[in-house]
Amino acid sequence: MARVKGGVTSNKTRKNILKQVKGYRFGRSTKKRPAMEAIVHAGKYSFAHRKDKKNDFRRLWTVRINGGLDTMGTTLSYSRLIDAMKKKGVLVNRKMLSELAGSRPEVFERIVKHVS
Repeated sequence: MARVKGGVTSNKTRKNILKQVKGYRFGRSTKKRPAMEAIVHAGKYSFAHRKDKKNDFRRLWTVRINGGLDTMGTTLSYSRLIDAMKKKGVLVNRKMLSELAGSRPEVFERIVKHVS
């Protein structure tokens, strides 16, 4: 059987790796091994930060809802509002509540009055 040299395949792999790290600084953009490590780390960070983003938005919604309650001058806090909504069976999620508190305060106020 004839000998097969892997030059074409190796070059193709290297080219594809370097295409992914275009714009990176120093050796990460020109050398295969640092580029591969940079790709692995970038993938780990992007996965973790996609998960963190969900927490960040939930925190933002909480702050907006609490702010909406403060401007109304009610004695309710965020946690008491959510508890009252669950007991009354009002099924509006936190994202929508925060949107209402910011852009449609009259609707938000009606929901709060209904549950309290």
